[in-house]
Amino acid sequence: MPAPTPVQDPPDPHPDVELEHERRHLAGSRSALARMRERTSALDAAAAGDWVSRQFLESAILRRMKALADDPTVPLFFGRLDYDPDHPEARGERFYIGRRHVSDEVGDPMVVDWRAPISLPFYRAGRAEPMGVLLRRRFGFQHGEMTAFEDEALTAAAPETDHSTILEAEIERPRVGPMRDIVATIQPEQDLIVRADLARSVCVQGAPGTGKTAVGLHRAAFLLYHHRDQLSRQGVLVVGPNASFLRYIGDVLPALGEIDAAQTTIEDLVAATLRRLDARYSVSGADPADVAVLKGDARMATVLHRALWSHVVSPEEGLLVPRGARRWRLAPYEIDEVLEDLRRRGVRYGAARAMLAQRLAHAILVKMELAGDSPDDRVQDAVARSREVKRYVDQVWPAVDPARLVHRLLSDPDVLASAADGVLSPEEQTLLRWDRPPRSPRSVRWAPADAVLVDEAADLVERTPSLGHVVADEAQDLSPMMLRAVGRRATTGSVTVLGDLAQATTPWGSRSWESALAHLGKPDAHVEQLTLGFRVPGEVIAYAARLLATVAPGLEPPRSVRRTPGDLAVRRVEDPTGPDLAATLAAVLDRVGSVGVVVPDAMVPAVVDRLASAGTPHALVGDDPAPEGGEAEEPDVAAVEFDVRLDVVPASLAKGLEFDHVVLLEPADLVDAEADRVTGLRRLYVCLTRAVTSLTVLHERALPEELGAP
Repeated sequence: MPAPTPVQDPPDPHPDVELEHERRHLAGSRSALARMRERTSALDAAAAGDWVSRQFLESAILRRMKALADDPTVPLFFGRLDYDPDHPEARGERFYIGRRHVSDEVGDPMVVDWRAPISLPFYRAGRAEPMGVLLRRRFGFQHGEMTAFEDEALTAAAPETDHSTILEAEIERPRVGPMRDIVATIQPEQDLIVRADLARSVCVQGAPGTGKTAVGLHRAAFLLYHHRDQLSRQGVLVVGPNASFLRYIGDVLPALGEIDAAQTTIEDLVAATLRRLDARYSVSGADPADVAVLKGDARMATVLHRALWSHVVSPEEGLLVPRGARRWRLAPYEIDEVLEDLRRRGVRYGAARAMLAQRLAHAILVKMELAGDSPDDRVQDAVARSREVKRYVDQVWPAVDPARLVHRLLSDPDVLASAADGVLSPEEQTLLRWDRPPRSPRSVRWAPADAVLVDEAADLVERTPSLGHVVADEAQDLSPMMLRAVGRRATTGSVTVLGDLAQATTPWGSRSWESALAHLGKPDAHVEQLTLGFRVPGEVIAYAARLLATVAPGLEPPRSVRRTPGDLAVRRVEDPTGPDLAATLAAVLDRVGSVGVVVPDAMVPAVVDRLASAGTPHALVGDDPAPEGGEAEEPDVAAVEFDVRLDVVPASLAKGLEFDHVVLLEPADLVDAEADRVTGLRRLYVCLTRAVTSLTVLHERALPEELGAP
């Protein structure tokens, strides 16, 4: 390891002098990063030997340039470790810990990547186990400028430190815009998950404010760092609940220097399968809740499997293949033996079909040899490609299009009855079938649950390629069939499952992690529970936790570790969208930080109209950005979500988002909007826990009785 900054001089007794010294190191690190970027930009892809190599090299240079981009508002490092001289590797050296590695002209590290093994004690060391560290220093920043530092001596003789002011300030720091990384504030229990081995699948049951989403994203960054070659080949995928959520978290991995991970929603994931089958297929329909629940039931996997394999039929006639002056025949019973053997092998339908022609040709070859001929492999290939064999394969093992399979299953009562016999009741079969079946797959308005069925069928025909690692966030809202769709993207890889059973707000959502992990195909995944809330204030989380006895009685209640209780106000008003809302927003907008107005979905138009009429700049979460080259309507008022201080948030899209100040309107309407009361209370639990600093509840109707008195 190149020599880092040695610990030869003790810290200056004058803090201002020491702070200036650290600022010089920060400036020097930024200059070093700029030199690294300049050296990368000077690389010449023309040195490649051929066109393909040149394209690959140009792409690699571009990716490296992106990884070395410097944002002056983001500090290059946030901590420092001073090691004991007796440490076997560090030997008394000093390391600055940051988001990426930065080296000087001769290659010595000025900043060490937070994921490097030498950085581990920054997150794990303590008085009981200092891990060879004498002193841990944290730095405070404002808009990229270093403003303070704070030392924590880990030797036994040092005075006990009960908390870190800088750490506390960083966790609670107001913000506007998308989610940012937590690399400077990762806690020991979070770090254990972040640094879990690639081969290990992990499920994080995380209460609101525990940082489960950030933990999952930082684990992806950690794995990409330590398994770069493997994961660059196999891929990393982040699956989120909706497009707004993905835009909210989209800057985290790039800020950590990782641009290789793909991000998608479950709907887009399965819609891609539809488009691969036919570019004209798209997800444009919707199912009633009871139909979607049934389509998402794990039993549908059995129904699809039966429907697909029912296409394989026993032959009524044998196979006759002319070859030269002779004709070779396979009897029906011989072909039945081949078909049964292929079924028993457990391979995919399409792979077995491709093997059938060769197996039949081989059986013909054996007959030739018994007759005294000496055929070779070329003869077998010719027989397998013959018109007679191809026609016969089409008869007994026909090709099946997954979308057409699902179309027939949901359209034809006889096909469904045959495949679902003993699996679905007659009433369930009636519920499942389309009332007015489309004429063909191209005329189907595929619902998300339909697309999941097509994705399952496509995997039964041809195996879905596996990625190296998949992060599934808000996984409690996925149906068993959706979980299977995610899981087959990681059959040979690992998963990080993130969620909170208390926040399950879909009728088909999971009720236990044991069953969810079984559907994912990862029953042995380790389940870790996070209950310490770092973001949600104590008073707010305690108020929301009143609902847990109803929505998730088996879960341990979360508790806030913040010393500041936060602000909670619950006020009954005549009109939640009227003057009281305007006055509340005026007050919170005078404070620092982002503001989210969380409202029942049906109330969104009224709130947006009020804000537009008042000329209050705002954005609507879930609203598509203006098309490229176009303009958003009412540019003086409307904006792209998370780009302005004030966002209007439909309750259905609030999950996973955070705002410094939250104004929640009409909880009773929010609860009543869901299919059942428990789901509505879970939605309310989600919305109550979006605040980082203050929560104001405005209501005209009586609050749900489960909340009790304010």
